[in-house]
Amino acid sequence: MKALAVNKRATFDYEILETFEAGLVLKGHEVKSIKTGHISLKGSYVTIKDGEAYLLNALISPYQPKNTPEDYEPTRSRKLLLHKKELKYLLGKGKMKGLTLVPIRVYNKKGKIKLEFGIGRGKRKIDKRELIKKREDKRKIERAIKGEMS
Repeated sequence: MKALAVNKRATFDYEILETFEAGLVLKGHEVKSIKTGHISLKGSYVTIKDGEAYLLNALISPYQPKNTPEDYEPTRSRKLLLHKKELKYLLGKGKMKGLTLVPIRVYNKKGKIKLEFGIGRGKRKIDKRELIKKREDKRKIERAIKGEMS
């Protein structure tokens, strides 16, 4: 399944503990727009209100700007389709301190637009620095090995 949009900040800012898949309630022109790649998950998040899950702040640009409805709002909240058991589980996890629901990617599965989101715990600045340092060390080792082979 090809990802239509990926939230790169999700894995950088959060340690993803568990992932879930949910369908999105969308309008027709939004589906067309997403399939052409006009969606951004930057700064978006998932919340649970009144026993239902919603995706907030996801920007879906108009498919045809001149042909979109006048009342169209690109960052409106969109309902997520989940099973009741999953909603109850997420509601319990959402109340735990330090855990958030973070959208990871949007993709197409059998003609349906799906959202993959996860339960994430925020990384501290120290953790991010250590991750960057490990990545740089790994690159140096690979370069040294490659240099010896040449």
